[in-house]
Amino acid sequence: MPPFVVHIAQSYLLGEAFPEPPGTAIHVFPELFTLFLYNCVIPTAPEQPADEKDNQIKSPDQRPDAPPDYNSHFVPGPPGPAVPAPAGYAGGLPMGYNSPQQPGTFFSYQPAGGAHPIQYQPGKYHMSNQPVSVTWMPGPPPIPNCPPGLEYLTQLDTIHVLQHFEPLEMITSFETNNGYDIKNNLDQMVYIVNEDTDDFTRNAYRTLRPFVLRVTDCMGREIMTMQRPFRCTCCCFCCPSTRQELEVQCPPGVTIGFVAEHWNLCRAVYSIQNEKKENVMRVRGPCSTYGCGSDSVFEVKSLDGVSNIGSIIRKWNGLLSAMGDADQFEIHFPLDMDVKMKAMIFGACFLIDFMYFERSPRRSSR
Repeated sequence: MPPFVVHIAQSYLLGEAFPEPPGTAIHVFPELFTLFLYNCVIPTAPEQPADEKDNQIKSPDQRPDAPPDYNSHFVPGPPGPAVPAPAGYAGGLPMGYNSPQQPGTFFSYQPAGGAHPIQYQPGKYHMSNQPVSVTWMPGPPPIPNCPPGLEYLTQLDTIHVLQHFEPLEMITSFETNNGYDIKNNLDQMVYIVNEDTDDFTRNAYRTLRPFVLRVTDCMGREIMTMQRPFRCTCCCFCCPSTRQELEVQCPPGVTIGFVAEHWNLCRAVYSIQNEKKENVMRVRGPCSTYGCGSDSVFEVKSLDGVSNIGSIIRKWNGLLSAMGDADQFEIHFPLDMDVKMKAMIFGACFLIDFMYFERSPRRSSR
């Protein structure tokens, strides 16, 4: 096509003025000239058949910066034939693979001797660097004429006293506050016992120090307090002022009894008293309270010494018992025993621990 014609066509379509040679077809036949431009100059896309236009799927308008929709022309086909489950897989899929129709299904592992399956859920796997959660004993309902917090003891005939191991105390020879975990036979936490003594008293008096032990439950409430006053041991051993004593309060401020030491030449002897300081039971220890390589048993007997009521056993824990200050006790008493007397036997365990099994860190000699 001549360049002059192309120039005239572009100027005509853009609405610009252009030189018109005299006698051209623009003035004579303007409609024919327009048709000529559209058919010869401006390229157009080929027209599609009508049936193909109907089969196209119109996609929604997208923004210029939006990513393309690759599934806009996807047409699902007919379902395929059902494939039977392979031999050996009863559920149709191997263990550990979830069905696409049920993405939230999780398999459970049933141990050989367990009654409850262990459920594995996403995000709930135990990591080695995460602390293990503490399982507490379910709280019983309130019981009439029972001090608040002692309802747990009404359901127990055995409790375990586990002292916290303090490596800093062994390394630095600095006496720290003792801490204990109280558990039942199911390894469920019942109480937590913490010593509340200032640094000077602990390191000046060591095992003879006066102390205050605070017993808390799962809610962090202080349900019991045990106090030991200072007793001088420089005088004669048979003097009453030198005998150790422990006062038990439950709730704090209300005294329910005392644990008093009795002088004896061969063994440890205590009396468990009520709030009026009347003797109710006796505790009789072994001749050798050190118990290297074996358990040390403190028997809880009646006042006449005939009936055996319970026991306080200091468990031998191997090298940890010999080198470290982390004692373990096991307390036994009748299930139907008065709950206050259970609390008194429980308190006697701590006085025995401080008197015979509490080891002060050795101070470095210079």
